[in-house]
Parts: sequence; C-alpha cells; structure tokens
Amino acid sequence: MATADTREDPEEESPHIHFEPIVQLPLIKAVNYEEGEDELFQMRAKLFRFDKVRDPPEWKERGTGTVKLLRNQESQMIRVVMRRDKTFKTCANHYVQPEMELKPNCGSDKAWVWTTPADYADGEAKSEMLAIRFANAENALKFKDKFEECQKIMAEIIPKHNESVQKNGVPDSDEEDNSSEDGGGDTEKSADTKTSDKSEEAKDVTEKLENLTVKDSEKKDSEKASETDTKDTGKEQTGETTEKKKD
Repeated sequence: MATADTREDPEEESPHIHFEPIVQLPLIKAVNYEEGEDELFQMRAKLFRFDKVRDPPEWKERGTGTVKLLRNQESQMIRVVMRRDKTFKTCANHYVQPEMELKPNCGSDKAWVWTTPADYADGEAKSEMLAIRFANAENALKFKDKFEECQKIMAEIIPKHNESVQKNGVPDSDEEDNSSEDGGGDTEKSADTKTSDKSEEAKDVTEKLENLTVKDSEKKDSEKASETDTKDTGKEQTGETTEKKKD
C-alpha cells in the first residue's frame, strides 16, 4: 500500500508546456472619437425615435446604453452622444441647441421628448424627434437640469463660433473678384502657349513620319534592285549551262 509520502502529486507530473504564438498581434488602441472632449454628464437610459415614414407613425426603440453630454476642448461646443450596449453603435449624436425644448412624454416624469434639426447617428444629418426614458424620475430630472445648463452655455458659444468660421473659413467676395480678374490674362496667355506648343509638336511628328516614309521607299527600291540583280545573274548562269551541254 502506498503511504502519504510515496504518493505522487498529479500536478508535479504534468509538465508546464508553453507555445509561442505563430503571429504576433500588436495591441491596438481603441478610438471612440471622444478623446478631445470633456464629459459633463452620463446616465443609463433607453432612446426612441419617432418614425414618420410608417403608416401610422410610431415610436421605435433605438437602443439602450449610456447617454453623455460632451464638451469639445477646443471649440467648447457641447453635443449629445449615446451608444448602444455591447455593440457601441451610435444611436444619438447631435449638438445641444438653445431652441430645443424638453417635454414630458405622455405625462411621464421619467421620459423626455425633443426635436433635433440634425442628428448624425446614421452618418448623415437627419431631422429627428427623439424620446429618452430613464430608470426613475430623479435621473430624468438630473438630465433635464444639465441639458438646460448646456443650452445656456451654447447660447453664448454659437455666435462666437459662427464669427470665427466666417473669418477663417469663408473668403471675402472682393478678394474672389480680384483674384478672378487678375487671373484672366494669365489664363489666356497660358492657353496661347499651350496651343503653340501643340502645333510645334504636330509639326515634329509629321516631319518624322515623312522621313520614315522616305526611308521605307528607299529600302523598297533597294530590295527591288537586289531582286532584279539576282534574277539576271540566275538567267546568265542557266544560259551558260545550256551552252555547255550543247557543246
């Protein structure tokens, strides 16, 4: 019988096997496009959109996840962002506008309804009527208070943002007219030079073709002359052979 000392431990018997991976995969940093933004608010909720295309129109569930209010560190613009759980697909993405109004949905104290002129959840701007529902009335009230606070901030930022865009992004009409007038003569000159260059190139090509045709004709004449010479020499040789046979 085996005693306690002589028993072999099964863990000690199994060797430690390590396999090196064939392909080394580097770590990739996940990007959610929220790196340059400060989070002002977040809360779990369920989002709905009003589908006007259906007959009759109805509310459709867009997803359950975390709704956020994010402020851009450079432009200071604030947007609403919400992603679905597990898939992290965007179901709401639009700026907070001062004219938006949160209204209770069917008298419920846990849900709010508002309209946005441009929501980019599907990749392109769409006018949407959205409804968001929270777990309780307290969370819904927190969202409303923070949303209205962001509206006040945006009311001050939007005019400044529009002015900076007009100054930096859109050129003056006088500068555009001057540039077009100054560039007119240059375009005409460049067009004349291009046409002259094309005509010169055409002349060069025709001269080369003429030279090629002349050379080809000279070759053909020389080949014909050589053929006639060979025929004459062949006739002379046959005549000599016939004379020798007669003798």
